[in-house]
Amino acid sequence: MTRRRPATTGRQRRLEKFTRSAVPLLLLCSALLLAVQPELRLAIPLLVGITAFMMALLALALYSGEQTKQLWPPSVILGVALTLRLLFLFHPPQLSDDIYRHLWDGGNLLKGINPYASAPSSVTPSPELRAIHSRINHPEYVTIYPPTAQLTAAVGAVGGSVTAFKALLVAVDLGLCVLLMQLLRLLGLPVGRVILYAWNPLPLLEIAGSGHLDGAGATLLMGALCLLLLGCRDGEAAPRCRPFFLSGVLLAAACLVKLFPLLLAPLFYLLTPASRRASLVTGFLGGMAALLLPFSPQLANIRGSLHAYALNWEFAGALFTALRAVTGSGTVARVILAGSLLVLLLTTLRTLSRRLRTELSPAARSRHGVEACYLLAMGFLLLTPTLHPWYALSLAPFLPFCPAPAGIILCWGVLLTYQVQIPFFILGEWREDSRITAGVFLAPVTAYLLARMSQWWTAFSGIDSPRSLTSTRAKPQGKRRNSGRANQLSRRQAKRSGSRE
Repeated sequence: MTRRRPATTGRQRRLEKFTRSAVPLLLLCSALLLAVQPELRLAIPLLVGITAFMMALLALALYSGEQTKQLWPPSVILGVALTLRLLFLFHPPQLSDDIYRHLWDGGNLLKGINPYASAPSSVTPSPELRAIHSRINHPEYVTIYPPTAQLTAAVGAVGGSVTAFKALLVAVDLGLCVLLMQLLRLLGLPVGRVILYAWNPLPLLEIAGSGHLDGAGATLLMGALCLLLLGCRDGEAAPRCRPFFLSGVLLAAACLVKLFPLLLAPLFYLLTPASRRASLVTGFLGGMAALLLPFSPQLANIRGSLHAYALNWEFAGALFTALRAVTGSGTVARVILAGSLLVLLLTTLRTLSRRLRTELSPAARSRHGVEACYLLAMGFLLLTPTLHPWYALSLAPFLPFCPAPAGIILCWGVLLTYQVQIPFFILGEWREDSRITAGVFLAPVTAYLLARMSQWWTAFSGIDSPRSLTSTRAKPQGKRRNSGRANQLSRRQAKRSGSRE
């Protein structure tokens, strides 16, 4: 029996009407106000305030959409998403200069030069790459970006300009929005939730604004997840091999943009039907080999850069800072955080395995898998010693599936760390504020704990609630009435039979 939806009140209708017409307009005006700033590094307070307002609008739209129906068709959602990104596309990157390393690596790869062969500081640049060469950060290190990132950078460098490079990333990012819509349909969730990513200020600033490659990695990851879930719809008995093989290939490609998807690879394996896990592993290993081998043997030079990053890089890691202060050693703090992340992974795998054994619905099993990915992405961001704002792009694509306050707050809170840009731009001094670092960590953790406490209280109070007591008492009354009527019928039948005898 289906539950009848409550009638829409006048207040809800007014809220729906306001949300449908005003939210896209207010988002566009807010983004335009940021885009026209001549120097965002000197307008960080404005950036923080406007992005907070945009996230509040998204929360309002999410609430209104969940209460009624989908507020905007997919075409409108994509149109607004494209317009928001175009506002930042033609501006030079201001909050990060990583794009110049990508242009350098991609430009060299187009010339047939292996980007892992040598560090930029040991190379005399060609005339067309001289301007880019002078703006590379940490030129003493060989590039740290894996092969898929290099291939993406080569495609983006064909145009030879920052705008052309960012245009490619924006196109890929819009493809990610389409993939998220498809995944929401597969999981039986409202498609309108995609606005939590499509209209989120984080990808606007970090992909369309700064040209980070994390969006390309997220697109490959979600493509792999979409293929996996499509294959799982065939059931355990006779699923096709091709979706799982291609899912493994795309997962390998995603891991070689940024290494974070490696953390999710065991979840993909667990979600795959046992009869098709060999296909997933074959595709994954084959994709890895196809992407790594062309860059060998110079690819081995990346180890020095990865080692330096793992031991020396740190930014906005609240737990790392606290552990280093307690232990007196940054190495010990990193080992503790790595061990904590491993424990989180094993716990998540155990929980997901138990849920998959008891859940028969393919859509529900898939939702459990996506929730596990969300949890690991959240844990990674909270445990990493280095939390640049664009790292949160690993979490943002999961927000439409798990629209919890903790994830939404974290995807906005990372923008607070841009406060370092003000003294760095004016004085050349990198000054981190420990209060902001602690706030970026504590805000989502507090939101998560409050949400859990609310769930526990609801479950606890529901046992003795008047509604539950009424429902539990109604059943015995019905049984007593039915039993009394049955006794009356039996007595009548006994009298009739006695009179006949």
